[in-house]
Amino acid sequence: MRSFLRAVSLLCLLVLLSGCGYNQIQQKDEATKAAWSEVLNQYKRRADLIPNLVNTVKGYAAQEKDVLIRVTEARAKVGQIQVNASDAQSLAQFQAAQGELSSALSRLMVVTENYPNLKSDQSFRDLQAQLEGTENRITVARGRYIQSVQDYNTYIRQFPALITAKLFGYQAKPNFTVENEQQIQQAPNVDFGQPQPQQQPAPQPPPQPQSAPAAG
Repeated sequence: MRSFLRAVSLLCLLVLLSGCGYNQIQQKDEATKAAWSEVLNQYKRRADLIPNLVNTVKGYAAQEKDVLIRVTEARAKVGQIQVNASDAQSLAQFQAAQGELSSALSRLMVVTENYPNLKSDQSFRDLQAQLEGTENRITVARGRYIQSVQDYNTYIRQFPALITAKLFGYQAKPNFTVENEQQIQQAPNVDFGQPQPQQQPAPQPPPQPQSAPAAG
């Protein structure tokens, strides 16, 4: 009898949890974890490309020492961060470090425009294509993660999932922020210039009447 009551109680509990959104919270939480893993995977793919890229550029543009050092240091900084996606401060540090690396890589790509031999090197062109593809994958992975976190956060704030989330300690997850947010919020300063008034030609004086010749 006790076993039967225990089984009935367990079944009622499972039905209650399902109706309160417990299963959905689990699914959405796992979806955010999978999306975050893909973000890390793509960032790691980019980091793995950088040493070969730096060595290739160094072979043609060793004089660009400062740019190469900046890329190497930015990559090392990224590798030292132990990111916790559930902690807002940790995620912000991770995003800032990745932003510095992106900026250093952009500067490196600008510098390579000054070296035609480097641009024609097949190894460099392959690395450049892989880097561009990885940047696109990073953008896609970040976008999916942002949507996944938004979906999760929205769900656990709704009733009755709100109660279940509080009972089991599920909290809202931090998300990526817009890079250069202050610059984006500022309206662009567009100056089309004021049209210059056209100068009117100076008026010509009226012709003077000629005097009649004197009689002889």
